Amino acid sequence: MYDYFFDSQYLLLVLIPGLIMSGLASLMVKSSFARYSRQRTQRGITGAQAAQLLLQNAGIYDVRIERANGLLSDHYNPVTRTLALSESVHDSTSVAAMGVACHEAGHAIQHADHYGPLWLRSSLVPIVSFGSHASEMLLFLGFVLHARPLLIAGVLAFATIVLFQLITLPVEFDASARAKRLCREYGIVTETEAVGVGRVLNAAALTYVAAFVTSLLTLLYYLIRLGLLNNNRNDD
Repeated sequence: MYDYFFDSQYLLLVLIPGLIMSGLASLMVKSSFARYSRQRTQRGITGAQAAQLLLQNAGIYDVRIERANGLLSDHYNPVTRTLALSESVHDSTSVAAMGVACHEAGHAIQHADHYGPLWLRSSLVPIVSFGSHASEMLLFLGFVLHARPLLIAGVLAFATIVLFQLITLPVEFDASARAKRLCREYGIVTETEAVGVGRVLNAAALTYVAAFVTSLLTLLYYLIRLGLLNNNRNDD
């Protein structure tokens, strides 16, 4: 069996760059969120109230805002039409909370606006869920059995993950852009506080970029090892 996790090419091309990028992105998010969690906004509304304000001004009244457990577990579910905010965001009046809450509200507004990339990402969820599990099994069996067709099938299944993460980028960038603009437009934050909102959201965006780049490098590694990007057909 070819153990790609201990292959020097995998270490240099995927593992080390991936760990560095993910680590730096995570550090920046936690640092920015912690810094601006200590800075209270002049208006003094909570993250839940800020999100509700954005939704109401967008004419959205069928999205439920609820608390979520866990740090930075905030998300919008287009299926159940619920906007879940972690306690550090839902009940907080900090600059960081305004950025996160308005970002998630931005996803709900995208949904109401029929934003194309969000619709495409949502439609790919079942395919990606299957591809994620299938790629692991196919690649494992391919390496064990030295079966090139299984390896190629596994790589194709893994490619759906890369595609999903690529489509996620404009979805997240657009939600952040809406949040930055609307939180100023509706007076949720001052111009000075908006700088902090921008830094928190820009740091969060890096986590999605790091995840995409790491997955893309992994895909390129598989293609190289299978000889699909060159003439090397070393798959054992």
